Amino acid sequence: METPNLDSLFYPKSVAVVGASNVPGKIGNAIMRSITLYYEGKVYPVNVKGEEIEVNGKKFKAYRSIQEIPDEIDVAVIAVPAKFVPDTIDECGKKGVKAAVVISAGFKEAGRADLEEELVRRARKWGIRLVGPNCLGVTNLENGFDCNFNPPERQARPPFGKVAFMSQSGAFGAAILDWAAGHRIGMSKFISLGNMADLDESDFMAYLGNDPKTGVITAYLEGVKDGRKFFNTTREVTLKKPVVILKSGRTEAGAKAAASHTGSLAGSYRIYQAAFEQAGVLEAKSMRQLFNYAKALAMERPAKGDRVAIVTNGGGAGVMMSDGLLERGMKLAELSEETNERFRKDIEAGKLPEHMSYRNPIDVIGDAPSSRYEIAMRYALEDPNVDLLVVIALFQSPALDEGIVEAMERMKAYGKPIVFVAPGGDYPHKMARNIEQRGIPVYETVEDGVDAVYALVKYGEWLKENGKI
Repeated sequence: METPNLDSLFYPKSVAVVGASNVPGKIGNAIMRSITLYYEGKVYPVNVKGEEIEVNGKKFKAYRSIQEIPDEIDVAVIAVPAKFVPDTIDECGKKGVKAAVVISAGFKEAGRADLEEELVRRARKWGIRLVGPNCLGVTNLENGFDCNFNPPERQARPPFGKVAFMSQSGAFGAAILDWAAGHRIGMSKFISLGNMADLDESDFMAYLGNDPKTGVITAYLEGVKDGRKFFNTTREVTLKKPVVILKSGRTEAGAKAAASHTGSLAGSYRIYQAAFEQAGVLEAKSMRQLFNYAKALAMERPAKGDRVAIVTNGGGAGVMMSDGLLERGMKLAELSEETNERFRKDIEAGKLPEHMSYRNPIDVIGDAPSSRYEIAMRYALEDPNVDLLVVIALFQSPALDEGIVEAMERMKAYGKPIVFVAPGGDYPHKMARNIEQRGIPVYETVEDGVDAVYALVKYGEWLKENGKI
């Protein structure tokens, strides 16, 4: 697998914005606002008027051409009409630019495949790697390099974290960034793929596979550019880190829509399903599921088996979780006789209530304080028949104290993956954030928790099959 060196794209020391504008609402103005918000490298606006650009309270000298810029330029962000883009690439080539992000639309997706081919021909002549055209931009949450043209007050940026995301849809990519920010899911890098005239999903997959800042790779794809390249690249990457893909164009109508959207060929969905399975890709069916999988895989280690123990203070929630796990092909762990005996002795000694159930799901019942949860969790995690623990906490119960947060941190010492489910409103959300700060993923619903368990089990199975765990 050949891995393109894209460090100059994600870690540029200097950026030129071709098509920069002072007019609010213009794409060239929005890009300048995004780039200059947190990025600490040099930013050079380029426009035909050569007028000074003022954004975010800062003034920038503008240049009529990229050739006039006195310093070296690593990346050019291009937002000029499509017909001018090939000539702009020539200008970039003469300047020694290493990579270009072409925001401009009006290429293959608009019936101008000839213009896109010319763009690629010129870029290859100069050795420039292209993102796009017809894309939203790229964002590196680590260093603040952000040429996404959606302004921050309309589309939030998530905190820096382990999840990378690439999207063939700019609009969907924007929604994902907004959603991740609202749920405090940390992201490393975001790539809007656009038409993939040069760099495609496999190139970015290979790069992210070797990126030490990325722990989980996620993607929204309508189709892939080169099936064999994608399969070989992905199969290699999934042995190093998990890959989660949301594939659209699953129906005939959806495939036709994809072709008119980014000019991509969606192909047979069954072929994609088979390829994903053989390459170790986790396929998500919705945006929510994509991040349910990603959050679990970013925060927890893969499970070594599919035997799940449940500890809950709500019997109904335990039953729902049991149903969900079994329907997705996982097993409820059968606790060992030694574990059952430990529970029995504690009940006899009065440490645990007589009316609790310990057969799995372990129902510590509604009046359980954190100390009772801790006993049950320890016994479950110490049982050799348990590969993964699900903890469901209905924080509406006045008995459940905040000691559960520190108790969860102590459970990490057992080295088995844990998924926490905390349904409800403001108070459960507050507790959830405290628990997540201890490194345990927390979910709002039982269904979301089932997704998390499934991801940890399935990725663990893939690694086990390939001798990685």
